[in-house]
Amino acid sequence: KSKFRMKLSVIIVNYNVKHFLQQCLTSVLVALKKVDSEVWVVDNNSVDNSVEMVKKNFPEVKLIANKKNLGFSKANNQAIRKANGEYILLLNPDTVVEEDTFAKVVDFMDKHPDAGGLGVKMIDGKGKFLPESKRGIPTPEVSFYKIFGLTKLFPHSKRFARYYLGHLDKNKTHKVEILSGAFMLLRKKVLDKIGLLDEEFFMYGEDIDLSYRILQAGYNNYYFADTTIVHYKGESTKKGSLNYVFIFYKAMIIFARKHFSGKKAGLLMFMIKIAIVLRATLAIMRRIFQRIYLPLIDVTLIFFGFYFFVPFWEEVHLNTTNYPQFIWYMLPAYIIVWLLTSYYTGAYDNPGRLKSILNGIGIGTAIILIIYALIDVKYRFSRMVILWGAVFSAVEMITVRLLLHWARNFTGYKLLSKSKRKILIVGKSDESRRVHDILNKISANIDVVGYVNPKNNSEEGYLGKLENIKEIIKIFKINEVIFCAKNLPMSNIITMMLELSVMNVSVKIAPEDSISIIGSNSINTSGDLYIWELNTITTPDNRRIKNLSDKILSIFFLIFYPVLMWFVKNKFGFLRNIFRVLFGKWSWVGFSRNNPDLPIIKKGILSPLDAIPDKNINEILKKNLDSSYAKNYSLNNDLFIIFKGFKNLGR
Repeated sequence: KSKFRMKLSVIIVNYNVKHFLQQCLTSVLVALKKVDSEVWVVDNNSVDNSVEMVKKNFPEVKLIANKKNLGFSKANNQAIRKANGEYILLLNPDTVVEEDTFAKVVDFMDKHPDAGGLGVKMIDGKGKFLPESKRGIPTPEVSFYKIFGLTKLFPHSKRFARYYLGHLDKNKTHKVEILSGAFMLLRKKVLDKIGLLDEEFFMYGEDIDLSYRILQAGYNNYYFADTTIVHYKGESTKKGSLNYVFIFYKAMIIFARKHFSGKKAGLLMFMIKIAIVLRATLAIMRRIFQRIYLPLIDVTLIFFGFYFFVPFWEEVHLNTTNYPQFIWYMLPAYIIVWLLTSYYTGAYDNPGRLKSILNGIGIGTAIILIIYALIDVKYRFSRMVILWGAVFSAVEMITVRLLLHWARNFTGYKLLSKSKRKILIVGKSDESRRVHDILNKISANIDVVGYVNPKNNSEEGYLGKLENIKEIIKIFKINEVIFCAKNLPMSNIITMMLELSVMNVSVKIAPEDSISIIGSNSINTSGDLYIWELNTITTPDNRRIKNLSDKILSIFFLIFYPVLMWFVKNKFGFLRNIFRVLFGKWSWVGFSRNNPDLPIIKKGILSPLDAIPDKNINEILKKNLDSSYAKNYSLNNDLFIIFKGFKNLGR
């Protein structure tokens, strides 16, 4: 008789991805209906109400709520030690499984006693195959090809693409070496033999280490191609960031030190250290370039525009030679003013708006003309030069952005489209209307073209049947397809995602009874997770307005501090807060309390409560005040709160 109380234990480690976790658990519980099983969620101190969501919506799930982030390995081990299953599945929260995924993989493991671990075919949220579904051992040779880009150049080579086993057919089951931690099915008796996840790995590398130990123990790892899951590739750090570079390659060093010895270990660690330097340097350069390339182009072109125009203007119309003094002393000041005002109106946002450029140049020109009227006559130059410069700067900035937008596939820059995104909803009429209502509340820049019948029969109110979806997408020029999970099996949705991956269309899933609509190829991709929540205060325009007003008010308070301090209770605290806000650590106005349902903004000196005479109000009213402030943010609201709570600015 088996010593195990059940067949399968599914373990999900979560960290601040509530909406993805909700969708994952919904698909998992459906897929487990025919498998004797249990589900564990280990939450690593999330602040997005993940724990409350699990308790409320999934009471059958066994929950471990950590008070701090223990990392991936420790959190999984917590649940593995308590698990009762013959098989242990380590599953990422940003995944969606088919209805028969678990039945298929358990059956395969039962029939292959040599299997110590198993991974499956994974696709991203756009239906693209994820090569990390099957991997090879990162030996020095394999790591060299991966680090220096040969794997990407020769993706199907048995030698150069061994890191992803590119020579193996992704649609067939194979023995492989390394499994992905996003979906890692393990035989519990093998874990009892080789030990649990190595807790020296905080994040990344633990799946490589565990897979390698399974092979060393004489078992095989399998890539199972007869089921497919969606993996949104969510990570706590983005792959282009310095944090990712150091954490990932530190994990590789731990692996090399642990499993290789002598020259082999030394060579691999040497290559990894080279990779750290190269990748870190590239990450820093990329970040700097992304921030400065557009202002640098503007500065250069505006400067040379003046450089060639001003001497012509002075010689032909003014017959003077003040040109060098203007070019090297006054012009840089003009350019700085135009760029700063353009920045604060949104001219450097991506996606950008051409209207922001006109607003920025207009405000900047007004400031320059005001200063022009106040300065000494000897520093004044022709007003026509300023006006010409304003027009030239606006034309230059607009032209550059139009060119970058035209080449957006290479530049990554795009202009904010005035045209609405055309959306097609696949679902029954009642659920489609529910999703339609959510979209209307989220964005005005959305056009729901119509609904597709998931049952493949002809009914009124639908654009067509599911079998005609490709034709419907082409005819109506659809940008995005949303599948209603309530009306379609997840296996059908995943099949459709694979079919639509060849079309230029985004795909999203609307979970049943959820206010989120989840999509994108990555959890980190901005704008591809639709959530009906309060975020008005966090729009780029409002962030800039709030940031700029904080700075201006701080400078004003500092200049007039000798007078204003007599109207504030804590005079020293007022001065301290001026510098806190001036250096961007705090804001003059924030929320009255911590609430994970609200957007993340800077901590405030004051809150909406300071505008209310009666401070003895309950928690519900406090929450409503904060919610209203977030949803209806305006500079006038901030100024009103500061006026009403002025005496508390030293708090």
